[in-house]
Amino acid sequence: MSLNARLFFASMFSARLGDQFLLFIVPLVVYQTTESVALSGLAYAVETLPRILCYPFCGILSDRVSPIRLIRITQLGRAAIAVLGLAGFALYPNPVWVVMISALCGVLASQGFMAREVMLPQIFATARFDRVQSLAQTVDQCSIIIGPLAAATIFGISNWQVVVGGAAVLFMLGEAAMMVWRRINTIELIEPEVTTTPFMAPLRVAFHHVMYLPGLRRLVILTAAINLVFGATLATSAAVVTGLFELPGNYYALLQTMGALATVSVLLLIAMTNIGIGRLGTIGYVMVIVGGIVTALSPNYWIYALGFVLILGFDGMYAVYIRTARQRMIPARDLGKTTGVVILFNSLSLPLSGLIVGLAASPAQTGWIILALSFVMVVAGLAMTVGARLRKPVVAA
Repeated sequence: MSLNARLFFASMFSARLGDQFLLFIVPLVVYQTTESVALSGLAYAVETLPRILCYPFCGILSDRVSPIRLIRITQLGRAAIAVLGLAGFALYPNPVWVVMISALCGVLASQGFMAREVMLPQIFATARFDRVQSLAQTVDQCSIIIGPLAAATIFGISNWQVVVGGAAVLFMLGEAAMMVWRRINTIELIEPEVTTTPFMAPLRVAFHHVMYLPGLRRLVILTAAINLVFGATLATSAAVVTGLFELPGNYYALLQTMGALATVSVLLLIAMTNIGIGRLGTIGYVMVIVGGIVTALSPNYWIYALGFVLILGFDGMYAVYIRTARQRMIPARDLGKTTGVVILFNSLSLPLSGLIVGLAASPAQTGWIILALSFVMVVAGLAMTVGARLRKPVVAA
């Protein structure tokens, strides 16, 4: 891997590691403070909803503003939000600050993600894009491995404010790596076209693509279904581990780490083999259903961990499939705006899963919720498969 690529992914890794600090600490702080699985689920919804709703606008900006500039703004902005949030907590102590910090940083994280999605096809124009996405996913999952362990260690010897402070430092390190990358970068990036069209006009193009590009609407529906199980699992894992199984917080960190290790293993397997993209999607989707069922019916921590590992590991495989598939389906000139709308539709099921979890009165009831959402995945998968076969033209003998 070239020095340019290493610096680019180092910046991505550092920023994502900071995000993982925030994502890890929110459900743990909320549950330990309130001892309510419902409030923990609602906090997850509040944490994820802003970052999801802003995706279409992030996509438009990614087509209109230099992606490098956007990445720098998002990294510096997240560091500033973390510092200001800690100052707010010092003046008015309340754990709601950690949710607010994570929610606001999540909006900027969405913009940074969209900017990198636009840059990847240009930076790695000569490489197989599914392998590039596997590498990007591997970097992302490495942050998920290290993030919970590091955050749990810091939280175990101090408090959540120090964890948030550590996230701010990581955002600054990501910005430092990006600054060095800009100085030595030899790849000429395509500058966004100057346009005088109204800011919201590209949304019409994006919604049209979602509705009428062959295969894209089916992809959106299946991904939304898989995110229901994925989101419900993440929203309830802290409550299940520390509440239902009555284990300390380091078991929650271990759970996150096992899931991330499984994902990295799956992604490395993808990078080393030539499994077809369609087959990757099918395997990933089916195995997430299996993981959901195992998680829902688990009688102890280790069986629960097995289901959790299956969900996170094969969700990573499915993520490679959807990112590669939509990059092939969407015209290059509309990639940012359309990807933003696609991610909006895909990800709305994440806060929805948090709201559904909010219906649970106790950690013991979360298993039935995940089981029901796994059944939704089965129905969606069968419906989309049958629909695709019915629409396939019949060739005359």
